[in-house]
Amino acid sequence: MAVAQGINKKTVYKKQAGLGAPAAGSGGQVVRRTSSVFQAPPDTFESNEIVSHQQSTGVGLGVVKPAGKIDGLLSPGTYGALMGSLLRKDMTAGVSATGATISVAASGQNWTLTRSAGSYLTDGFKIGDVIRLTAGAFNALNTQKNLLIIALTATVATVRVVNGSAMFAETNIASATVSVTGKKSLVPLSGHTNDYYTFEEWYPDLGRSEAYSDQQVGQAALNLPATGNATISLDTVGRIRTLGAAQVLTTPTAETVTDILTAVNGVVLVNGVPVTNVTGAQVTINGNAAHSDAVVGSNVVDDIQRGRLAVSGSFTAKFDNVTLQTIFEGRSTTSLVLAVTEDATANADFVVINLPMIKLTGDTPDDGEKAVIRTYPFTAQINGAGGAALATDQTIIAIQDSAA
Repeated sequence: MAVAQGINKKTVYKKQAGLGAPAAGSGGQVVRRTSSVFQAPPDTFESNEIVSHQQSTGVGLGVVKPAGKIDGLLSPGTYGALMGSLLRKDMTAGVSATGATISVAASGQNWTLTRSAGSYLTDGFKIGDVIRLTAGAFNALNTQKNLLIIALTATVATVRVVNGSAMFAETNIASATVSVTGKKSLVPLSGHTNDYYTFEEWYPDLGRSEAYSDQQVGQAALNLPATGNATISLDTVGRIRTLGAAQVLTTPTAETVTDILTAVNGVVLVNGVPVTNVTGAQVTINGNAAHSDAVVGSNVVDDIQRGRLAVSGSFTAKFDNVTLQTIFEGRSTTSLVLAVTEDATANADFVVINLPMIKLTGDTPDDGEKAVIRTYPFTAQINGAGGAALATDQTIIAIQDSAA
């Protein structure tokens, strides 16, 4: 008798046309994972009546509440669509400025890209975006290089080279193009998407399918250790499980092949300033998705209910100055940008997690015969100071993915 093997199982997802319209056929995507577990547990209620034989009279089964959990190693292009659904805005191509005249100059450890005309702000560039110079007769040291915007005015973008390599100072390079690399999503002010997915667990050893429809991405937990692989954990909430002997999401697109992100490659900004003492970070994005209330006469819920989107997390840092402690003591808001690449090359694929407004809620130190590490938990909030034609996004979180 064949036994299902996890190495052979395929976890596939496909966006639905809407609620109650399970996806099928081609067009699905096989997801990379370290683990995926989908289940459909019902509510249970055991009898508590008292009877003379002094034994339980059974358990009742109520509404089925399907849910899933996918754990994986974070890589560019792999989870972009699902993250966009969680943020309630599809991943869209980054903005660009074409036909510009740009001068490159050193500014301490950073560099400036100064336009002779036009406006970065009007074009939609933001602090925390990773950009590249993609056209124009630039020196080779300046083109196709990941540049993280750390400060921004209408005509000057101050950038940090993500891999730390040098640039070349030059002036008035005409017919230049500068672009936000890949795609970007953020929690919008309006026009929120409400995406449903079908996830299928296909067991080819047995020829068995478990299809979970009307699933919504409810939460993502991202972990960026100072050394080691970046990880992601996605939780979904859905309505219906369908068992069968035929594969539902046929001929899906194979898994992505981008390299896994490692936080040793990247840049961290706190309050707009690159910092080098952060030893790890965790970010949880919670869409507060839950099964709606049960109704009489049905063992499935009629929809998934969503609450406000909340973002929280923490980061750890060596206690080598009081900058972070001062921010916490002052009870002021600050910003956090985590730009992580797959390797140390100048144009490596990457993911950026941009939190334009957070508030630190602690600064607990550890102890021992080692460097003292402090933990800074935080809660994010909407950045009321951002918006169109301004230097920052008016959102609680933005995510940029170079390979999405």
